[in-house]
Order: sequence, then structure tokens, then C-alpha cells
Amino acid sequence: MNFLIADTFTASFNRLSGLDQKAVKASVFDLQMDPAGNGLQLHRIDKSKDPNFWSARVNRDIRLIVHKTSESLLVAYVGHHDDAYAWAERRRIEAHPRTGAVQIVEVRERVEEVAPPATLDFVFPEPAKGAEKVTAQPALFASLDDDALLSIGVPADWLADVRAATEDGFFALTSHLPAEASEALLEYAATGRLIAPAPVPAVVDPFTHPDALRRIRIIADQEELEQALAFPWEKWGVFLHPSQRTLVERSFSGPARVAGSAGTGKTIVAIHRAVRLARENPNAKVLLTSFSEPLAAELAKKVLVLAPETGGVVPRITMASFQGIVEQMFQLEHGVRPRIASDAVLRERLRAATASAGLKGFSERFLLSEWTNVIDAWGLTSFDDYSTVQRMGRKSRLGPNQRARLWPVFQAVRDALTAERYTTWADVFTGLSDALATRENKPFDHVVIDEAQDLAPAELRFFAALAPKKPDGLFLSGDVGQRIFQHPFSWASLGVDVRGRSHTLKVCYRTSQQIRRAADRLLPTVLRDTDGLEDERRGIISVFDGPAPEVQSLADVAAEAAAVRQTVETWLADGIASHEIGLFVRTPHLVTRARAAIAGLTGEGGMTTAPMSLAKGLEFRAVVVMACDEGVLPLDERVADAADEAELDDIYETERRLLYVACTRAREHLLLTGVTPTSEYLADFIS
Repeated sequence: MNFLIADTFTASFNRLSGLDQKAVKASVFDLQMDPAGNGLQLHRIDKSKDPNFWSARVNRDIRLIVHKTSESLLVAYVGHHDDAYAWAERRRIEAHPRTGAVQIVEVRERVEEVAPPATLDFVFPEPAKGAEKVTAQPALFASLDDDALLSIGVPADWLADVRAATEDGFFALTSHLPAEASEALLEYAATGRLIAPAPVPAVVDPFTHPDALRRIRIIADQEELEQALAFPWEKWGVFLHPSQRTLVERSFSGPARVAGSAGTGKTIVAIHRAVRLARENPNAKVLLTSFSEPLAAELAKKVLVLAPETGGVVPRITMASFQGIVEQMFQLEHGVRPRIASDAVLRERLRAATASAGLKGFSERFLLSEWTNVIDAWGLTSFDDYSTVQRMGRKSRLGPNQRARLWPVFQAVRDALTAERYTTWADVFTGLSDALATRENKPFDHVVIDEAQDLAPAELRFFAALAPKKPDGLFLSGDVGQRIFQHPFSWASLGVDVRGRSHTLKVCYRTSQQIRRAADRLLPTVLRDTDGLEDERRGIISVFDGPAPEVQSLADVAAEAAAVRQTVETWLADGIASHEIGLFVRTPHLVTRARAAIAGLTGEGGMTTAPMSLAKGLEFRAVVVMACDEGVLPLDERVADAADEAELDDIYETERRLLYVACTRAREHLLLTGVTPTSEYLADFIS
């Protein structure tokens, strides 16, 4: 008999108290060991339309709802007695007659409130005298027939409601429909295209249908069950969308990439893929890496959800940041840690080299930028290399004579750093990539990279050399719209050509439709990378609704603090926990401004206050983006440091992306504040 867990169970389980959760875990373990439920007082739920729903007694008040047939036992829901019974009485579990996927369907006549009503007898109050007349909204899906709606997984008894849905009532309706139907209808409402899923070969077990697997997890053994219950993680992290599952399971002949805007599950694909590759080959070693140590630590936590520590999979997956893994390998090669030159050291060596060479006509700002973004980034060690390098993204053109005058300065900086046993991170990556390129046996069989949009040239070259030249050797996950640390450059020029093996996710799980739409206005509709790959942001849909983002321009810092405090107090009163609230500002020194606004509030210590650059990988139910003042976004200091026109353009784009990253950490609520005059970027949220 198959033992299964539904996402409706994990969601309801996470709402229980710690003591009740402990009792539920014991009951679920007992059920897996003895599906007959001996000792759990199983009772059929008589009022349910589905004869296979049973309740199991956990304690005096908590009841477990299971769906029991001769072939399977599905743990579907858990809750207090009346809530659990009411849930089961309003639902049935069945295979959809057209798609064949198992669905958890709400019984239409048992749903007390749903928009739109079953009939079209809308009654509008008479408008007040002089008020504008209310115009009835058109039905969004009136032109779709039963065949079309069934093809996308709409349950038969919801067909009439879908065809009657107006724009205002649509999101209330989607919460009652299976996810695949809601997503297809959202796509139709946004683009006018109804995209039916690709036909799935007939399967003996409807629980293995791709759409069923997004909400129901098959549990192989007790160890896997224990892991599934041990970690609080968003349900979509375990229950994959079919578009995600395809990328997780597919084999690629060369380097491959998954793209998508914030919240579409790129990281989830990367994690699942790393675990799958380690599981399929018991001897495989996998590197799962991300931009920073905090992000790498988050990856490690989520891997544990999918792979039990004792299953032999986790020890074969190395999780580290970009710099973390290269530092480990440098120590193995040289026996010491690299001595990295700071920005202050680099500026000092550049000044000395410039003075020694008698170089005139180039600012210190330009020289540091040229060193960082061209010489060091590309690992240039000779004038021949510098004379031919494409200075990607830099409009200040340098002819042969100018480069000839500049090179002695950069060579002198290299010589000075070497003499003092300094190095740079780019040099560390470059040196190790050169060493790895000549080695047939690589330390890892598979390399999976998250936040790949912020890879520097030397880092990408290193990972390209680290990954074996074989199918599934290198997989990258990233969003061009969240590139905030690097200038754009050609991946293909470094041997990482993902053209033909790049796929974009279109379903957003993390952020409400209103927040996502507003944040997307910060970026172009189509983002194109240097290799010509396009990230098309049209057609992206969020799977849930919420309030529109709020923008407030305040007279001074004190007024801003009062407004933020009042909003956060309201969120706390509405049941949002303190750890589910994040406050972001542009720079570290502005963090004190955010902390002052929430000082003394209940749960203040549980709230996250951080610079926008540290927002990557985080998620909150409610977010405040503070201090969006003129001169802060974009940051005057960065604008003043621009070495040329191209770099200035890139700074403006990067500042927009920083704000985009901060805003898309919000799931349900978003507040943006600033002191008048506020950032020009805020106009995008109120247009």
C-alpha cells in the first residue's frame, strides 16, 4: 500500500502548537507502520461525499484526516475536532476525468462563500444621487467551453462558476480550484492564451501524475517521513510544480540554466536537482553553491528536508559559497589561506604605480574601476591580453596608445601585490581554474550553482573548469533582473554556452500578484544578456492575491518612523509573527533608522533589519523598505564613483534591481517609505 502526504496536511500541521505537532507526528508514524490504524480509533466520516475519508484520534481534541483505499493511505489534513471534520465534509479526492491527476476538490454545494455566486443574479445597491453608475464587470472566461476548461483541470462541478467569474471575484474563486486550473486561468486572464498542459502518458497510479505530485508526496519509508515532518518549509519546496519537476529530472548534454523572476522557484529546482543527481549515483559527488555564506547555509537546511542525513545522500553534497569553496580548494593546494588585498590596499598600490609611471589624464576612480572590472576580473597578465580584451559594458573607449600607457601601471600593481604576497579573489579563482583545466579527474561529478547571475568572469571560469565535461556536469540557476554585484559579460566566451538549454519559470509562488506586478515595473519587460538570451517577463503569474503595495512620502525621519511603527503594529495585531516581518534599507548605516522605528515593539528582536544587498534568498509575509530618499536610491556615492557613461547606466540599473530584490522578499504586504523628496524609483509603484 502506498503511503502519501498531501500539502494540505503539511499546511495544517504547521498551524498547530508544538505539543500538538509532537502528538500528530507519533500518530502519523503509527499509521505508516500499521495502515489499518489499530489503536488510533479510525472512524469513517459519514457526512463526507467521499466515502474514503476517515478520522484518526490524535488526542482529546486533535483529529487526523486520512483518505484510505485498498491501494493507498493519504494523510490529508489535521486540525481541531470540528475544523478537521468540516474540512473533510467539504472535500473529495478523485482523479480528474480529463487530465487523470488526483485532485483534492472542494464540493461545490458545501462551499458557503465563493465569488461569483452559482447564478448570475447580481444585485447592486442603487447609487447615491450624483454618484457614478456602477457598471457590471464582464465575465472573464465566458467564451471558454466545458472542453477547454476540463483540459486545464477545472473540476466538473466548478465549470459554471469559472465561466461566471469577473475580475473582482476571480481570486476568491481560484482559492477553491486545483493549482493547475488556477494557473492556466491566470495565464488566460493576463495574456488571452489558454495553455493546456502537454499530454501525459497514461499512468496506472494517478498519484504519480505530474500535477498530483505538486500536492501529494509519496513517502518511501519511515526515515523519509521523519525528515518530511521535521522541518518547517514552504510546501512548494517539496511539492514541485510540473515545470519545475521537468527541469529537475531532465538530463542535459551540456551546461544548462533555469531562469525566472523572483519567487518562481529557481533555487528549489537547483536543490531538488542536486539531491536527485546524488541519489541516482551512489558514488556521485555534488557541489551545490550560492553567492554568499548565508545563502549557502539556507541551501544546506533545505537539502535536509529532501534527503535524510543517514541516507548517504547529504554527505556527498557539498554546500558552500562561491568564495567558500574556492578558499577550501586553495588551502588544499597551497596549505594556507589566501591573503586577499583590501580595497584600501589596492587604492594605495594604484596611487604609487601611477605616480611612479608619471601617468596623467586618468582619474583614480577610473583606474580602480578598470583594474576591478577588466584587469583583475579577466585575469589579464600581459599587455597582449589587455590590448585585445573586449571591455564589456564600458563606453570609455581606449585606443592602443592609451592601453599602452595604462598597462605599466597595472603591471606594477600586480608586481607589488605579488611581492607582498597579496592576492585577489579573482586571482584565486583564475589560478585554480587554470590548474583544474589540465586535470582529467575532477573533485565533483556535478556542479549546481544558485544566484548565477552574480558570477564574475573569474568565478564562472573556475566553475566551468571544476565541472566535468559530461552530461549534467554544470547547472546554473539565476535571474538577470536580480544581478546586483557584477557587470554583464558573455558566458559563452568562457565556454559556458547555455543557448538551447535555458528555460524560464513563469509561476510565482512567493509574492502576491499585486506586489509582483508593482515590482516588475522597476525592470524592463524583456531582459537580454550579453549572449543574446532573453528573459521574457511577460506572462509571469502569481498564484495568490493580496493588498496593493503602499507608498508613503513623509516630511521628516520622525514622521517616517511613526508611519512605519503604526503599520508594523497593525501587522502584529493581525497575527503576523515578528519573525515574518523584514525591514530593508539601502546601506548598513541606515539600519539604525529602521531599528529606531520599531524600538520597543513586541517581538522587536525577531524582526529582520538589514541592508538591501543582504535581502537575497530571504522571505517574509510583510516587508518595509525604508529611507527611499532622493540621494539614497540611487545612492549618490555610487553615482559619483561612476568611471564612465556605461558604468553610470549600470549603476542606475543595479540600484533599481536592489530595490526589486528588497520588494520581492514580501509575500503579502509591502510598504515603501521615504523622506520628501523621495527616490524617483517610487513613481513606478504609483503609476
